[in-house]
Formats: sequence, structure tokens, C-alpha cells
Amino acid sequence: MKFSRRSVLGAAGAMVSVSLLNGMISFTAMADALNPTFSPKRIGVIGAGWLGGTVGSVWVKAGHEVMFSSRHPEELKSMTSKLGERASVGTIREAAEFGDVLLFAVPYAALPQLGRELAELIRGKVVLDACNSSASSSDALTQEAHAKGDAVTTAKYLSGANVIRAFSAVDATAVEASAARTSNKLGVPIAGDDPKAVQVAVQLVTDAGCIPVVVGKLADATRFQRGGPGFRANTNAPELRRLLNLPAQS
Repeated sequence: MKFSRRSVLGAAGAMVSVSLLNGMISFTAMADALNPTFSPKRIGVIGAGWLGGTVGSVWVKAGHEVMFSSRHPEELKSMTSKLGERASVGTIREAAEFGDVLLFAVPYAALPQLGRELAELIRGKVVLDACNSSASSSDALTQEAHAKGDAVTTAKYLSGANVIRAFSAVDATAVEASAARTSNKLGVPIAGDDPKAVQVAVQLVTDAGCIPVVVGKLADATRFQRGGPGFRANTNAPELRRLLNLPAQS
């Protein structure tokens, strides 16, 4: 079996290519073999539904420790039992405390309350925001998100965290499929104001078997929120860059 992979990480994104001439290799083994500087992280998934459960599961297979949480954590045990010792289940508060990095994948309306409940636990942490405001609701929070942008509004209510918009514009099934294949990887748009936090997101999107496409600051995330050209495009990185009118990656 012969394979090669090139990974270039930076503020402009990452390009990953993999070729396998014979046989099969797990994503975890490939990551370990091709990235000796791989840095496993402790990740808390806040809202382990369709998206959070899928992305978290791929991270476990890539070598990260992940605690999955929801309002009813006992319902998650059947899922995590299949993932091995790196996967665990806890309450939302326990997951927020556990993770050095957090993925928020909850209904958008839950963010203000979670921001208050978890304020001391999320302060200073990288939070990947995958929460989308409603398309039609007329409540005050939705109106604010539509006026200012989902990402900027999330950062307001998760005050103190380093919020990065990531995994908000892709379907769980597209992430799962991308992690399982070796070419034509899914492009995942990212936006954030803190360069170091963006770099963490770049690594974790790559570790999820996808290609990170860094779009810009949090305010620029409107380009891939609901109604924007990058929302649910579920396409590869070159096509996503074209849709978002970004320079082609060299």
C-alpha cells in the first residue's frame, strides 16, 4: 500500500490530498501516519443531535477525546458505546467543562440561556458555532441574527468565548461521506476574528475529513449562513471558493 498526503494549514485554509494505491486504511491510522504532529484535543459537543453527533463521532475516530451532551444525555449512550474509550457522555455543563474546544450544535433560540448558564466554563475557549437562526421566525433573537448575522449574534450571547463559525453550512451526511472517502473532500467554510482560534478550527475541520475554507471575519460568515451562496452547498473546496467569490487555492 502506498499513499501520500499534503496538508497546508494557514489563515487562508488548508489543502489535503490523499491517494491510496492498494487496500484500505482507516482515517485514524492515516492521520497518525501522515501527521506526526497531530495534537489530540478534548472536545465538548453541546447538542449531540444529527450534526453534533456525526462530527463528534468522526473526531473520535480521528483520535480526539469527545464528550457528547444534550438535555437528555442517557439517550446518547447507545451511540457512544460503539465509539470506544475516547467517547463519553455527560450533561451540557459537564461537556462544557470537559472540552478545551467546544462545538455548539443546538437550536439557535437556546444560545442566550446557554451563554448565561455556561459563562464561566466557555470563557477563553474556542467555540465552533454550528447554530443557524430560523428562516421565518419573527422573535427578537431571530430578527437580531438576520440583521447582524448569525455568527456575530452568537458571539454576543456566548460572550467571552473565541467563537468561530464552522460546520454551520454543511449537512451531517456530507461530513460523514467526506470522512469516508479519499478524494473530492467536502469544503467547509470557516469565519472568525481570532487567528489562533481560526487555526484550531482549520485543524478540526481537516481532522473531520474535510477541507477548511477560511472566508474571513465573523461578520463575513453571512456569506454562508441561510440565504447566502455557501449555505448547504455541500460541495468540494474549489467549487465552494468559486461560489463565495474567493481566490482559487494554489
